[in-house]
Amino acid sequence: MERERPARPHSDQRPPIACLGEAIADLICERNLAKGEAPGPFVPWPGGALANVAVAIARSGAPAALVGGVGGDGWGRWLADGLESEGVSTRWLATLDGADTPVALIEFDSGNEPAFQVYGEHIGPTMAATGDFLEEAITGSRAVVIGSNTMVGEVERNVTRRAVELAAAAGLPVLLDPNYRPNRWTSEEPARDFCRELSGSATVVKLNQGEAEMITGIGEPLAAARDLLKLGPELVVVTNGEGEIVTAGAVEARHRPEPVETVSPLGAGDAFMGGLAAGLAGLDWDLSRAAEVLPGAALAAAAVCGHWGAQ
Repeated sequence: MERERPARPHSDQRPPIACLGEAIADLICERNLAKGEAPGPFVPWPGGALANVAVAIARSGAPAALVGGVGGDGWGRWLADGLESEGVSTRWLATLDGADTPVALIEFDSGNEPAFQVYGEHIGPTMAATGDFLEEAITGSRAVVIGSNTMVGEVERNVTRRAVELAAAAGLPVLLDPNYRPNRWTSEEPARDFCRELSGSATVVKLNQGEAEMITGIGEPLAAARDLLKLGPELVVVTNGEGEIVTAGAVEARHRPEPVETVSPLGAGDAFMGGLAAGLAGLDWDLSRAAEVLPGAALAAAAVCGHWGAQ
């Protein structure tokens, strides 16, 4: 049974940027493991791709809301309270009694690459619970951020498509971060197809070089960005870790961030997306000025690299 979450007052009365997706409890082994080395202990951190984006938006000075749900358990309460403490509205975050909040075990190899094992990953019911307020959430926001994680199952896929339709009808920008996670898909093909579908409905697509190549088959970032424009977005932004960021569409620009000391890359792409969304909102969605917000988005990404958690 869904419990209604009482709205907490937020001082910023501007419409939020709505982030459609999940909040997950990340249990992280905070060290780099040699091949075959046993992990542990695990330390809890708040996570979930769209929750991470929402936190980054709020930290960048723009109002944000997470549209989705959590289980009616201790993890769900912990995540919701953490979002509120960061200034993210949970007005449109459902709490489902009897549903487990997903928990991800995350280990890092010697090259600092994370591996994920997610338990209780049933975001369909929590996403379905948004049906009572989805239209209010989308039309009451200034933009919508989506990802491909809510395209894996049919239930959440329908919610995502409905949100995109509502945003289009309201004339709102849609921002897509594919955030491709191979462990969530049976194969690469459906992920690629759904990412292409969402790209066709998006105003802005932000993705990393590997995702750009997965979707277009083109390895060179700018060429891949230009190819993605054929699907319909107005602006494509391709990142490459600490390498060069390129854009295509409304403006072609390049930015190379200053190198930073990295404890963990977890959540850096989500933070970049949050910084990008907040920056573009501050420019009233004048995408021709996107180059102006790339440094701030890169700094948002760098800020989460100094610790193990994604936020």
